[in-house]
Amino acid sequence: MINITFPDGSVRQYEKGVTGYDIAMSISPRLAAEVLAVSVKKPGEPAASKGTTLDLMRPIEEDVELRLLKWEDEEGKHVFWHSSSHLMAEALEALYPGVKFGIGPAIENGFYYDVDLGGATITDADFAKIEKKMLELARGKEDFVRKEVSKADALAYFTEKGDQYKQELISELEDGTITYYTNGHFTDLCRGPHLKNTDLIKAVKITAIAGAYWRGDQERQQLTRIYGITFPKKSLLDEYLVVLEEAKKRDHRKLGKEMELFTFSSRVGAGLPLWLPRGAVLRNILENFLRKKQGEIGYLPVVTPHIGAKDLYVTSGHYAKYGKDSFRPITTPQEGEEFMLKPMNCPHHCEIYRSSPRSYKDLPLRFAEFGTVYRYEQSGELHGLTRVRGFTQDDAHLFCRPDQLQEEFEKVIDLILYVFRTLHFDKFTAQVSLRDPNNHEKYIGTDENWARAEQGIIDAARNKGLPYVVETGEAAFYGPKLDFMVKDAIGRSWQLGTIQVDYNLPERFDLEYIGADGAKHRPVMIHRAPFGSIERFVAVLLEHTAGHLPLWVQPEQVKVLPVSEKYTDYAKKVCNLLNNSDIRASVDDRNETLGKRIREVSLMRVPVLVIVGEKEVADGTVSVRKDAVDQGSMSVDGLIEFINNAVKEELA
Repeated sequence: MINITFPDGSVRQYEKGVTGYDIAMSISPRLAAEVLAVSVKKPGEPAASKGTTLDLMRPIEEDVELRLLKWEDEEGKHVFWHSSSHLMAEALEALYPGVKFGIGPAIENGFYYDVDLGGATITDADFAKIEKKMLELARGKEDFVRKEVSKADALAYFTEKGDQYKQELISELEDGTITYYTNGHFTDLCRGPHLKNTDLIKAVKITAIAGAYWRGDQERQQLTRIYGITFPKKSLLDEYLVVLEEAKKRDHRKLGKEMELFTFSSRVGAGLPLWLPRGAVLRNILENFLRKKQGEIGYLPVVTPHIGAKDLYVTSGHYAKYGKDSFRPITTPQEGEEFMLKPMNCPHHCEIYRSSPRSYKDLPLRFAEFGTVYRYEQSGELHGLTRVRGFTQDDAHLFCRPDQLQEEFEKVIDLILYVFRTLHFDKFTAQVSLRDPNNHEKYIGTDENWARAEQGIIDAARNKGLPYVVETGEAAFYGPKLDFMVKDAIGRSWQLGTIQVDYNLPERFDLEYIGADGAKHRPVMIHRAPFGSIERFVAVLLEHTAGHLPLWVQPEQVKVLPVSEKYTDYAKKVCNLLNNSDIRASVDDRNETLGKRIREVSLMRVPVLVIVGEKEVADGTVSVRKDAVDQGSMSVDGLIEFINNAVKEELA
């Protein structure tokens, strides 16, 4: 017999080899019908670990802590969508004989599969046909059957099928670790886990197609990436499609054009945004907001160049880990001299720390910079401001004594929460990102330092009462981190602020301070970015607010519209009074009808419209609308007070 411990702490005994499905059935047949998979955690695993997700039909051979995963659980959705990618592959194989398959993972919302269609093509017009076939297969209640296979047999199977992509993947696997999953007539190389069968998949939507190079290499075959999403109820698909339509309206690329914030130019280069005057004002407002707060709590401004010697990033370890994802080194006429576009700011800040002797009394030191960095993203991965090749991080690096680490880390949490609160990001989850316990080669540093850093982050999250989850394998190569996953107004999750603990770069850069004992000691480093990057933060803020930014953030708070050119001088006088009171305003006196000007100003999301005509000039007043709501007539001084009070209320 084995002991199964449930989340409420209760323990039940079952025969060794029991499956998750058997356990669910022993509780309730109705529950068993809803469970998608199970999560198991062995005795001795860290309390913060989320455990391992298994198929419902996998035998459990030892004592475990067990969670029954349903649609409401993120791991449950992941299993549902991963299984759906296999269902789509089966449908594609039936519809397009000879199709070959790359990879087909679950993603945040749905799944995709990269496929080689040979000479065939798929367009939007084919989506309905694929959806229909998937539902037909799903209704057949096909079981997902797991099978362990030898490397030789796996290679032989996919060689016979002529699928070179699977052969390549198998060649890199160790014998004894390879598994197949079969549903219906489709067999795939896969680790799983999967649903018990296809019957739970009740609603299907193919959402998009795109090109994708095999294994992200532009020198290799371009495959067709087919995206889809599925649900256990049609009503859930209907709800999702409503959200999807709303997301299109909120797309920051569309809003950025309408609001005249930013643009891109093929002559400048893909993934390199150009900030227009209104967008530059918006950036400055956000940067100055954070600069002011940082100044109040002891951050020191620094500025570093846009390039650095290649050896700097070799020393930091970034070149070994990320060199292939960076722009190629820049050579100079000096033989052997190489520079790189700056891919990150931290090595530069380490050198600033090294520029002077440091005492324990000097610490903590908090260096802050809005530093622009450059990373080579493949063209197919670029997306508006959320995925670019040049972006500005609201970066800071804190150097502190080990005994100061916990307090400093928690102060950074306070700063990030202040930013979120001020900008009305009210729903978020903190993600504790740990290293992969089974692949230490991906990281640098000692096990002792990693253990201290990981536990310190978990302690800080608990001390601050943060809602948090633990994700293994998501740490930076030099240390664990706390990422903030923010939900926007329509429920989508975005990664914004981040805090990282680093014992390793101080070691690699030989950073020191003289302690109270007169001896040399090594500082600990904290990396942090409340916004993450200005570009991504602006994109998320635009989509969260649908472009209706808080009044204090708006690049243009007021537009003054004279009814006709007879009242332009008065409109300009009103505008000057507003500007002199630090209110961002301008006059729209174009030779267009008032109605057209109002519509175009509304499209730019200017929140306050001030209209002046004969009556206003005679009375020395203005007619005011805020967010399309008539506020009536008021004096200019009254308008200034009205706007200032609205801003104070937002910032309260």
